[in-house]
Amino acid sequence: MHDFLKGLFLFMTESLVRHEVLFVADAVAREKGVDKEEVLCAMEQAFERAARLKYGEESDLKATIDRKTGKIVLVRRRKVVEAIENPARELTVREAQREDPSLNLDDYLIEPLPPIDFGRMSVQVVRQVISGLLRDAVRLHEYEEYKERVGDIISGVVKSVDFGNVILDLGRAEGFLRRDELIQRETFRPGDRVRAYIKDVRQDPRAPQILLSRTHPQFMAKLFMQEVPEVYDGLIEIKAIARDPGSRAKMGVISKDPSIDPVGSCVGVRGSRVQAVSGELGGEKIDIVNWSSDLVTFVVNALTPAEVTKVVMGEDERRLEVVVPDAQLSLAIGRKGQNVRLACELTNVSIDILTETAESQRRSADVIQRSEVFQQALTIDDVMARLLVAEGFETLEEVAFVPMDDFLSIEGFTEELASELQKRAIAYLETRDVGLRSQFEEAGGKPDLAGFGDIPLPFLVKLAQKGVHTIQDLADLSGDELLEMGEATLTQEQADQWIMGAREHLSGLAV
Repeated sequence: MHDFLKGLFLFMTESLVRHEVLFVADAVAREKGVDKEEVLCAMEQAFERAARLKYGEESDLKATIDRKTGKIVLVRRRKVVEAIENPARELTVREAQREDPSLNLDDYLIEPLPPIDFGRMSVQVVRQVISGLLRDAVRLHEYEEYKERVGDIISGVVKSVDFGNVILDLGRAEGFLRRDELIQRETFRPGDRVRAYIKDVRQDPRAPQILLSRTHPQFMAKLFMQEVPEVYDGLIEIKAIARDPGSRAKMGVISKDPSIDPVGSCVGVRGSRVQAVSGELGGEKIDIVNWSSDLVTFVVNALTPAEVTKVVMGEDERRLEVVVPDAQLSLAIGRKGQNVRLACELTNVSIDILTETAESQRRSADVIQRSEVFQQALTIDDVMARLLVAEGFETLEEVAFVPMDDFLSIEGFTEELASELQKRAIAYLETRDVGLRSQFEEAGGKPDLAGFGDIPLPFLVKLAQKGVHTIQDLADLSGDELLEMGEATLTQEQADQWIMGAREHLSGLAV
């Protein structure tokens, strides 16, 4: 910039050849990395500003630099009006037609002005204007350049470290690496070369803010893209990453070519590729697993190195129970829960870990509980009750209303026996429902809520006991509030569905 201003000063004071303007503009454009046209536009605005010192600040002046010859043309525009309010920008029809008879109202008189005699003040103004405009152009150019590189890895030299935050010299700009974007226990000193992920680029009056990260999951993905040709070529796709930066990470990969082993390719010969990435990440241990569109398979893979015996999926598809051998429990959970936590992040589901012993005990307790319910309600012995449980009957409603063929498929069951069991189940449910309706009414429940939707009677009683007596009361609840009142099996989707149904019902009545 100093050389440019010096050359421009010589041009203005010594009247060098006209091509000097183009030469200086070209030199500055190369030095600053901006378009030559931007430099010429900045020079034109600077000449206009300097000309206003001579012809008045209110004058409508236009400076133009010929892009081929470098000649500077300065003109003044004045509008043709009936009554003059601003003499610097307006003139009457009579005055205008003395200069050009073809001019009429609302036309503009274009008057060429003589070259400016640059004095010390004019040169100073030109310097300031051009410097300011070029700084703005450079900042905008840098912003647009780095904005396009968001998501890339960039290398820079540590310029300074302030309270743990690292400023990197990227060559044409500076990058900001916040303390919380650094890998744990990682420290840098001025002069160190650092690679980081461009997380975001923001405009700022002083300079573009280039926000960097070494903890972002995509930083790892980009490193593997650099180390593994198959990832770079798109033959292997990184589907998901979960990181505990500097400690451990899990990465799910899939191959688009059946002949390529995605895990083996990312690990490399004797672990060379994964070790290169791990070394850049401060020794972070990386588990690379096969990604699968089948959620259960992916969860099993994600819990590596632990072995999984069984996966149980309930009504909530985003919550799974995983059964592991007793000896594998600590391995599955990991130190401070790290392994299961990263597996949850990788698969985007909630995972509950159970040992085979705990799962067996729970299953036995569940069988005993359901058997006791069947014995009491159906007036049958323990053997018959356990047989029903073993055949998959979970509730009295299932016993009462399943097709007869389901009973007859059980060895030893006759149509007479099945009909008797169903008759007893229906009778018990009717008696139970009478009692529940009585409890609902005693708790203050109203008929409109009792006949609404598919809310089970036991839950209606619980709602009434907690002050939810009408459809209006139900509509006033939030999904989370209803979940807190419900059973463990109640899902967020079901809670939201009941509440929205109540609100729609009331809207329909209002119409």
